[in-house]
Amino acid sequence: MIKMPNSSWLLKSSHSTKSRILSLFSYLGVLCLVPLIFNKDDEYVHFHARQGLILWIWGVLAIFSLHIPVIGAFFFSFSVLVIALFAIIGIVSVLLTRAWRLPVIGMVASKL
Repeated sequence: MIKMPNSSWLLKSSHSTKSRILSLFSYLGVLCLVPLIFNKDDEYVHFHARQGLILWIWGVLAIFSLHIPVIGAFFFSFSVLVIALFAIIGIVSVLLTRAWRLPVIGMVASKL
């Protein structure tokens, strides 16, 4: 597991192109399962894959929330906006070869 200092929310490191590509898949919806299945050794990839998995699960729950009258549509719209924002932040962190812990998502993902 990547050791994250409590006071800092980013960790700079250098990784191979394969690790960066697999980490990038983590923030592309259901493709977050690819790094979890095919790369069991790289902690950097697993860090991003766990965060991507939480975002994907949140997205699936948001889709199911559309069946709830009135509140469901609001929750879905809010969720899509926040998930897209977090996915963009995650992709930028991968492109910069950093491991940024996303607010709330990072804490939940670290418990997986």
